[in-house]
Amino acid sequence: MPGYRKLGRPTAHRNAMLRNIVTDLFREGRITTTDTRAKEARRKAEKMITLAKRGDLHAYRQVLTYIYDEDVAKKLFDEIAPRYAERNGGYTRILKLGPRQGDNAEVVFLELV
Repeated sequence: MPGYRKLGRPTAHRNAMLRNIVTDLFREGRITTTDTRAKEARRKAEKMITLAKRGDLHAYRQVLTYIYDEDVAKKLFDEIAPRYAERNGGYTRILKLGPRQGDNAEVVFLELV
């Protein structure tokens, strides 16, 4: 058993999807997605915030390898990371919205605390 969810996608597709979700989360502050995607994206987002809290050049370059948009990476370092300077983890929150109409999948808000 791997230590992550495969989400019914090939590796490259899954990684691209999670990168998109995390990038959008930092751009918007709150996104709507399914429960399992949110749980997997949360793991990546928390790592990105922890890197951004370090604030050095190496951390910035590591974040840029994952976040698609350079403006979002800059926002992560300049605005988001300082908000969580005193907090050790738990930067995101998942709020359940109920089942989706078409396929009954659990839909949630994934948001920054």
